[in-house]
Amino acid sequence: MVAELTVYEAIRLRRDVRAEFTGARIDEAALWRILDAAHRAPSVGNSQPWDFVVVRDPRRLRAFAEHVADQRRAFHESLPPERAEVFDPIKIEGIAESGTGIVVTHDDARGGPHVLGRATVPETGVYSTVLAIQNLWLAATAEGVGVGWVSFYDPEFLTGLVGLPAGIRPVAWLCVGPVREFQTVPDLERFGWRRGRPLDAAVHQESYGAR
Repeated sequence: MVAELTVYEAIRLRRDVRAEFTGARIDEAALWRILDAAHRAPSVGNSQPWDFVVVRDPRRLRAFAEHVADQRRAFHESLPPERAEVFDPIKIEGIAESGTGIVVTHDDARGGPHVLGRATVPETGVYSTVLAIQNLWLAATAEGVGVGWVSFYDPEFLTGLVGLPAGIRPVAWLCVGPVREFQTVPDLERFGWRRGRPLDAAVHQESYGAR
């Protein structure tokens, strides 16, 4: 565990990891510390609408990796030639290499029909689950553990793969495992797909568009 990282250092160091996994499986104690951090996330009405399905069965990992590869090919074929060329070297997952997948799910019925704080903005339930993912990601970074969020999948396929019951939907498949390093520049910037915006372009004073 990297014990001396401040939260700001973890935020700066955090990366969406693809190619840097060592192949070693995450230590069980570290995994539970990371899940505990995720479970401590704030949630609307204290509803805690998330669950975490830990996937380590090689057959299930392989099945998901094959499904994601199919989705990657379909996306590649939809791109204009110049974008397809940029996309070619970008690795989009580390499912097999990480050795551990965490499927983060959302239950919109968690907390009952009257969730305090969700009456006028129902999306706050999903926002809560995403906050749990952010907690998980930052805790993993502080442990020297990489996380890669895989989003090239059909939700129905993933629902069946991990046996989610009706009403429970997947929000993320996270590849989790020890890494050789964290890249200093995000992959999508390194490969020329898209650059990030500077902070001052995102901050508005009093009304949108006012600097």
